[in-house]
Amino acid sequence: MSAPSTSGGDPTLQLVTFENFTSPAGGDSRIDNLNVFYNAGDIAWMLTSTALVLLMIPGVGFFYSGLARRKSALSLLWLSVMATAVVSFQWFLWGYSLAFSHGAGKFIGNLDNIGLRNVLGYPSVGSARIPDLLFCVYQGMFAAITVALAVGAVAERGRMLPCIIYMFIWTTLIYDPIACWTWNPKGWTFLQGGLDFAGGTPVHIASGTAALAYSYMLGKRRGHGTQELNYRPHNVTHIVIGTVFLWVGWFGFNAGSALSANMRAVMAAVVTHLAACVGGITWCLVDYRLERKWSTVGFCSGVIAGLVCITPGSGFVPAWAAVIFGVCGGVACNYATKLKYFLRCDDALDIFAVHAVGGFVGNILTAFFAADYIAHLDGVTVIPGGWLNRHYIQLGYQLADSVSGGCYSFAGTCLILGALDFLGKFLPIFKLRVSDEDEILGLDDVEIGEFAYDYVELTREVATADDVDEGLSTHSLEQHASAMGMHEKNQESVDSSHQLAEWAHRA
Repeated sequence: MSAPSTSGGDPTLQLVTFENFTSPAGGDSRIDNLNVFYNAGDIAWMLTSTALVLLMIPGVGFFYSGLARRKSALSLLWLSVMATAVVSFQWFLWGYSLAFSHGAGKFIGNLDNIGLRNVLGYPSVGSARIPDLLFCVYQGMFAAITVALAVGAVAERGRMLPCIIYMFIWTTLIYDPIACWTWNPKGWTFLQGGLDFAGGTPVHIASGTAALAYSYMLGKRRGHGTQELNYRPHNVTHIVIGTVFLWVGWFGFNAGSALSANMRAVMAAVVTHLAACVGGITWCLVDYRLERKWSTVGFCSGVIAGLVCITPGSGFVPAWAAVIFGVCGGVACNYATKLKYFLRCDDALDIFAVHAVGGFVGNILTAFFAADYIAHLDGVTVIPGGWLNRHYIQLGYQLADSVSGGCYSFAGTCLILGALDFLGKFLPIFKLRVSDEDEILGLDDVEIGEFAYDYVELTREVATADDVDEGLSTHSLEQHASAMGMHEKNQESVDSSHQLAEWAHRA
């Protein structure tokens, strides 16, 4: 290494800089103090942001769980936390290297950092203000939450083991290349001039289109298009809890993407919160216009829509633009929930409508409202801006990024799942979907063996041998279950009736 030089009194710069780094790891920690390269405040903020993004993942699980029926609620929570584990291992093995290696190409990285080899104190490709190791763990949370968002498409009819395999393959073949070309300085979108601050394409468009493809490949749920699936979310409290986790975590998601504790991070936090608030209000107003009800689920959905929409522009747009992002995100995602009927797809949790459509709208709005002076709040970033700066070609860059990422994710997901389902014809463990009988029982019972509630187990206790001996009819058993608060509403009442009759017969 060459001799160090101090950075002076500027707190936004590294405390010590070197003209070159001769070691791929940034130096020998036994000889050099690698900490002197970086500002402790930047390190602290990025570690906090990493934890905040991790908090978002169970938030996704609670949100999805509350939207689904109770007999499959635990499976969606399980998938969210399992996504964290599977993707984190993949990220350690080769995911980080494929996305953010220093020797990456325009579309994907190499394996220079396989097994986190030489990932230590060298300045990261994301920012010279934080080391590779910190950038690695922070971006690993982005990969994990992207997969957690996408696998919500498994809701109520998909098997767990093929989904786990899919998580690993999808992260490798789909997420890593999109992250590379979007955020790696050598990626084609980055070089072209695309603006995506925190994941409009790699996270939201990729996960939303993947969920759409997964829904198509699984097929429609039993009773789709009939009164049997005309039900309300089973636990609105879970939806609110999930929204709160996501809302809080999104500060680390967007503001953390400044990769430093600076004014750009502050502005990203401001526009993130403002867009979420306006998105929630907008969705509520759109629903109230039709139903004359102030829907809690609608407000939570609008908050998420606003957060998704502002994500790509959060480090590029001024505070007033966040109001426009919130309104456009709330309206667009609300109406996009009707697209599944036009597309003839059973997107049970409206993942495509909120994340793919919201991410696309956010990318396009970024082309209009990106401002060079906002990006330069970190003291480093220089961009030509969007239409506010009369840089009109930015809209073309944003469209190219959005469409390419969405098409690649959709097509790649279809190929991955098609291959797994083909293997399922010969090896049942790869079969994507549960049987009709298992779907009636619910994924919690069939795939997990545990329950989010005691509903199933207590209902079984109703149909005891003593009850049968006493001559209670199936109708009486149903009344008993209903009185104990264990009888599913709407379509689940049909399933429960069949289950009770079967259990009574067996007893």
